[in-house]
Amino acid sequence: MRAAAPLVVVGDALLDRDLVGTAERLAPDAPVPVLDDCQERLRPGGAALAAYLAARAGREVTLVAPLGDDAAGRRLRAMLEPVLTLVPLPLDGPQAEKTRVMADGRPVVRLDRGTGRAAGVTDAARRALAGAPAVLVADYARGAADVLRDELAARAPHTALVWDPHPRGRPPVPGARLVTPTGEEARRFAGPDAADGDELAAVARTAAALVRRWGAVGVAVTLGARGALLCQGDGPLFVPAAARHGGDACGAGDCFAATAAGLLGDGVLPAEAVQGAVAAATRYVAEGGALTAAPGAAPDGAGGAGGGDGDAAAGGDALRLAERVRAAGGTVVAAGGCFDLLHAGHVSLLQQARGIGDCLIVCLNSDASVRRRKGPGRPINPLADRVRVLRALQCVDAVAVFDEDTPERLLAGLRPHIWVKGGDYAVGQLPEAAQLASWGGQAVLLPYLDGRSSTLLATRAADSLGTGGGQDPYAGHGQEGQVPP
Repeated sequence: MRAAAPLVVVGDALLDRDLVGTAERLAPDAPVPVLDDCQERLRPGGAALAAYLAARAGREVTLVAPLGDDAAGRRLRAMLEPVLTLVPLPLDGPQAEKTRVMADGRPVVRLDRGTGRAAGVTDAARRALAGAPAVLVADYARGAADVLRDELAARAPHTALVWDPHPRGRPPVPGARLVTPTGEEARRFAGPDAADGDELAAVARTAAALVRRWGAVGVAVTLGARGALLCQGDGPLFVPAAARHGGDACGAGDCFAATAAGLLGDGVLPAEAVQGAVAAATRYVAEGGALTAAPGAAPDGAGGAGGGDGDAAAGGDALRLAERVRAAGGTVVAAGGCFDLLHAGHVSLLQQARGIGDCLIVCLNSDASVRRRKGPGRPINPLADRVRVLRALQCVDAVAVFDEDTPERLLAGLRPHIWVKGGDYAVGQLPEAAQLASWGGQAVLLPYLDGRSSTLLATRAADSLGTGGGQDPYAGHGQEGQVPP
């Protein structure tokens, strides 16, 4: 599997602070909530958050941002230096800070301070941009994108440049590969050219107007829990989110933009980059959003377009995901199988499973396990390919591999709330049902699409090559052993 392309993030760094507690009473001297058991959580903000999330997902990241030597600036450096390369720009005032007071998981008030702005360009910043395969401009209207504008304009034709704009910032440089405004920002940027309403047709017309106005290759309008709409001047592409979550969405736009920029740097098409970015942002919110972005709150490999096949084989990424979703009060769903030749029955099952909870983890048989179940000619697709195909599905949040005949040991680690199977079973016949019940989980059955199976697809392929009997492999058959994978 090819290594992920390095990413350079240019923008304004903030220090974000959450004061988190519970509010069950009002103060005696004023009708305001009292925050009990208050805890302070610090994390990178602004462009620093976008860079941090990309680095935590395993990408090599360089952050070019104004950083001061005050207390806030030193705290930011301490959080960022262990995971990415810092190229500081001079700052002409105090580092920007943003404080949210959170009661029972919901923001009550926000406090902003710090007026520092970018005060110039350095040769190190110019060198960081030269030859970068992917660049994200995370503009927070504090000058970083302005002081490097000439360099960014010169790099635009030669790199995967993604521009995440700010309502108070300048427009993106012409030739940006992708610009990522929110729906509200897109209407404001388009001005009189904006279409009325937030229906997809109106969003598409507004996005097309921005492609022309900005001279961008594409505009991806992010629509929160709905997903994103990509316009490249012709027919729009709508990428829906696999599931909706009511969690903390602060930073989801940074996650989206950083993931899209990295994927474009990897060489994928804009449509694929937007699909991956929607999936990453959805997963970020499901896992707890900004509250998981503090250093130490979520391990490496979380919150972005995920790691290599070795992570799946070890199961660590899936185990960490399950732990985070449970800690946030969400529902962990797991499904298992060989998934050798992915077909419509598989996709239907997995999409239904993802709709039940807040994350879907696929427990995948290793190659040796498949051979023991299916015979010496299987699997047709090796493990690395099966992992990659499953991970490409928007409804799949993580993949974990097991080498045994059954996934009991893996399930004991994941401890999902729901174990999904498809086919003609009774729940009592599922060997995993008793195991799930031991920790309060539930095994459930989902409908499957009749007449689909990997074995029958393989038979049909063999027949088409003249090596089989020529009969219709679907005739008289249900799904393979009534087990979707």
